[in-house]
Amino acid sequence: MSRGTNQKLKLAFLTQIMLEKTDEDHGLTLAQIMEELEKRDVTAERKSLYQDFADMTDKLGIEIIKEQVGRDTYYHVASRQFELAEVKLLIDAIQASKFITEKKSRELIKKIKGFVSEHQAKQLERQVYVQGRIKTMNESIYYNVDEIHRAIAENRKITFKYYKWNIHKELVERHNGFVFCVSPWALTWDDENYYMVAFDDRDKGIKHYRVDKMKHIEIMEENREGKESFKGFDMAAYSRINFGMYQGDIKKVKIEFDNNMVGVFLDRFGKDISIRAVNGERSSTVVEVAVSYQFFGWIFSLGSGVKVTEPDEVVEEIKKAASEFAGLY
Repeated sequence: MSRGTNQKLKLAFLTQIMLEKTDEDHGLTLAQIMEELEKRDVTAERKSLYQDFADMTDKLGIEIIKEQVGRDTYYHVASRQFELAEVKLLIDAIQASKFITEKKSRELIKKIKGFVSEHQAKQLERQVYVQGRIKTMNESIYYNVDEIHRAIAENRKITFKYYKWNIHKELVERHNGFVFCVSPWALTWDDENYYMVAFDDRDKGIKHYRVDKMKHIEIMEENREGKESFKGFDMAAYSRINFGMYQGDIKKVKIEFDNNMVGVFLDRFGKDISIRAVNGERSSTVVEVAVSYQFFGWIFSLGSGVKVTEPDEVVEEIKKAASEFAGLY
């Protein structure tokens, strides 16, 4: 048998064939494998393939399983770096992420499909729904994330301009083009958006910014500030306190609720909150929140069975917000 022109790439092509065309439910016979190799100008004998399968297992960690079906013998990849269920979870996360544009979502999903066989990829295609979802329109977000990560790794401050949407669906500068100077410490995904959490040089406190609303990011030579503020910083707690990542004065509030609403509070604040009985039908909890209209809106959305009872100044703020809201109708 004459040798193919790509013989040196035999193991690489064989690995590609087995990963793309086989899985636990789909195998290839030796004849089919040899035919696929010939398409790539690689020749192979049956005996050499057995050694190649052993090399794939020992050297590449890709185990090849031999399976007898009737009179035919099939070979397939036993396991992969990502299981099909895990790839589905990754695709679901990409589809749900507002901070990933529709174009980038499709590009990422296409790449992720490379983790599974072509047969499994067809199953994934049926669950991909990107078009029509609410997605950011700012393609520069990926470069923003990269720059922020680099600044964090190099312990540097950054400057940037912050933007907002106008009625013409255009991103326009906020604060008359003011250049923010902050010390970035973390990136987080909350409420389907991507945020940078940083120490604000001007106000000397922790703040967060929507990454897709940031432009003209520049890494400075100055070292970051705010190390003490971020010592022991709990990102999960920060997200729980800031409803919808809207900032406000942090206060402890007491909330009463019907007992059938307890799941709502455990989902929002976690199982560590203290719950006390008010009577046989109602309970209460004390939680720390950023007092804002977004928090009030969350309380209103839970209906008449939920009520903030302390402190008095927060109760008065809620009354005022409710009155202003009712006055619009």
